[in-house]
Amino acid sequence: MRLGINIDHVATIREARGGLEPDPVTAAHIAEFAGAEAIVCHLREDRRHINDRDVRLLRETVKTKLDLEMAATEEIISIALDIIPDLVTLVPEKRQELTTESGLDIIGNRKTLQTAIQRFHKKDIPVSLFLDPVDEYIRLAHEIDADFIEIHTGEYANARTIQEASEQLEKIRHGAELARSLDLGVNAGHGLNYANIKPIARITEIEEVSIGHAIISRAVFTGLERAVRDMADLLIRYSNNDDISAPED
Repeated sequence: MRLGINIDHVATIREARGGLEPDPVTAAHIAEFAGAEAIVCHLREDRRHINDRDVRLLRETVKTKLDLEMAATEEIISIALDIIPDLVTLVPEKRQELTTESGLDIIGNRKTLQTAIQRFHKKDIPVSLFLDPVDEYIRLAHEIDADFIEIHTGEYANARTIQEASEQLEKIRHGAELARSLDLGVNAGHGLNYANIKPIARITEIEEVSIGHAIISRAVFTGLERAVRDMADLLIRYSNNDDISAPED
């Protein structure tokens, strides 16, 4: 299972003071050095964290894979078609939300999403759709020619009881199996951390996880390089079914 590092939260800290530090582009370099196999960033319409300069510099400097999260709006689509990321992940976007709250409304936005996918494919850019693990949504993603889905793991991450977590995990597992049976690539993300990653890492159909907040939060205490290495190590060990505890701070 590959580890993708979402660097939006580094940009959030920068924008809190309106200065130049910390630089998310530098964070991407450190993350790659420490073992990240993808860099993820979300260029929002309101530019609340990642900005156009960040995206262009990331495209020039990222050596692994650049996954650009974005809403399917004309302005952001045009930017993506210009810089050619390695993967586009289409996500829902609300101005008032603190972070992405749910998967795409793929049924209500089918035509918009299908048109966007066609435009990206003309530039040979693969497309992932950020979806809740619902059979109907996953089948529709296949119908409109998406290349990947990214399973929204927020309900699992926010579960309050063991039973609820188990139920949500089973939905994720089933969704991943269904997607692979339809020849869709499978990524996963949202709310994943050092404590809840173990069951996700053992779902063999999931190829890559996107993790941001937990790693950047840990980096405050340990440094970014170690925080990334700790998570990369957990993914390797859990994917191999080694039963270990999470690293200590």
